[in-house]
Amino acid sequence: MNTSWFTSARRLTLAVLLATAALPPLHAAAPSAGVAWRNAATDADIERAFTLARNERKPVLLYWGARWCPPCNQLKATLFNRQDFIAQSRAFVAIHVDGDQPGAQKLGARFKVSGYPTLVLMSPAGTEITRLPGEVDAPQVMELLQLGLAGGRPVKAVLADARAGKPIGANEWRLLAFYSWETDEERLLPQAELQPALAKLAAAAAAGDAETSTRLWLKALAAGEEGKPPAFKPEAALRERVLQLLADPAAARAQMDVLSNNTRRLVLALASPDAAANQALRNAFDAALRRFEADATLSRADRMSASIARVELARIELPRQELHPRLPEPLLADVRAQVARADREITDGYERQAVITSAGYLLGRAGLWDESDALLKAGVARSHSPYYLMSQLGGNARKLGRKDEALRWYGQAFDTSEGPATRLQWGASYLDALVDLAPQDGQRIERIAGQLFAEAGQQQGAFHERNAKALQRVGRKLVAWNADGSHAASLRRLQGQLDALCRKLGKGDPQRATCEGLLKPEKAAAKGASA
Repeated sequence: MNTSWFTSARRLTLAVLLATAALPPLHAAAPSAGVAWRNAATDADIERAFTLARNERKPVLLYWGARWCPPCNQLKATLFNRQDFIAQSRAFVAIHVDGDQPGAQKLGARFKVSGYPTLVLMSPAGTEITRLPGEVDAPQVMELLQLGLAGGRPVKAVLADARAGKPIGANEWRLLAFYSWETDEERLLPQAELQPALAKLAAAAAAGDAETSTRLWLKALAAGEEGKPPAFKPEAALRERVLQLLADPAAARAQMDVLSNNTRRLVLALASPDAAANQALRNAFDAALRRFEADATLSRADRMSASIARVELARIELPRQELHPRLPEPLLADVRAQVARADREITDGYERQAVITSAGYLLGRAGLWDESDALLKAGVARSHSPYYLMSQLGGNARKLGRKDEALRWYGQAFDTSEGPATRLQWGASYLDALVDLAPQDGQRIERIAGQLFAEAGQQQGAFHERNAKALQRVGRKLVAWNADGSHAASLRRLQGQLDALCRKLGKGDPQRATCEGLLKPEKAAAKGASA
């Protein structure tokens, strides 16, 4: 055993317990002060909120998030605390659904929300007006919120008219362009249809607002699967349009989120046979991203995203999983400076959770693994959700082949995680690592799987949304672990535990089928990729 690492880990765990002892109870705080958030975890909570909305003739803004989630913490640090958001909140009923509240995952299934964060604007009758993008600049979210509140039609009807070639207004085009396709959950379009549909919308919007049509083109390019050609052929005119956008500081700033979050996909989608043209495109992206890094009007999280994009751009010729990229020294100096500045300047706990976790990822992608570990370890005691950083440390160690260290961090992350949905998700990650890194440790694998099933049996909605995905992930991993039949006895015992749990669910309960299929090879295989 590496005793020095073990001693360090014990000290970190003690520091976490001391640092979190004075924190308020989990879920006690609303997402922000000044806004009359109504916490909801049951259908009855939702009905009361919508009754209020109908009586006061106000729309509803539903925020679905989690305490640990970095983008959720970013919203708390940059949007929910804005005075104009607080003032605007008087015009709607604000509902907060914390994914770790009992019954919350059932609400997630009801509203078709899965990814944290999701922001849904609805009419008092419950019809969706739009889903707001949580990743864009806060002033842009405010503009879109105001457009939606100003009597906007449901986005589903707007999309249908636009696809049918019917005229729609400039504001409706803007709501389509800024719609949160990332959290749509295939409500409006199946994933397979998204890229060609966005391209057609971009072409149809070309005669209108240039910013709107450009955003639709960027979204269309980014919607494809990396490594595969786009579902439409990008013309030379589109490549030129993107180059012009990147060269225009104000225009690029308006599309900052798409450009930073999708740099690699956009560059690959716009690649041409001309090597010089490809290099010119990469240079143009890097110049725009450097402007974002230096733009003090952007949040620190957005500037960190620009740094991540610059590193991904520099790695574009390398395999995705390359652990030790040789990057230009000036880029590495910029990365270190950006991380050090953020670590030094950030005092707000929400902002730290959003930015320092990204900074740890950035350092790893730059090949600066020791610096990533040091930053994350220092952040553990300062985080209100330290298990997130512990998981990152486990991920670092796993990538570098340090199996025992990785399992210790994953185990600590699971042990310290809070909230029923979070515990299932973190437990699934721990079990995944156990099966991959220590498949011979059948006793521990069975114990952790049994613990997850036991915890699932103690909560409402254990087989809805994110909970179901975490448990399906566990089921798939266990089935694969026993592919040769060498762990059949363990699976029989786990199946017996699961059968007792499934029987408690009513025959008409949709959760029962999910429960009964967890350890069935044919059903586990049919569930697709892990969550």
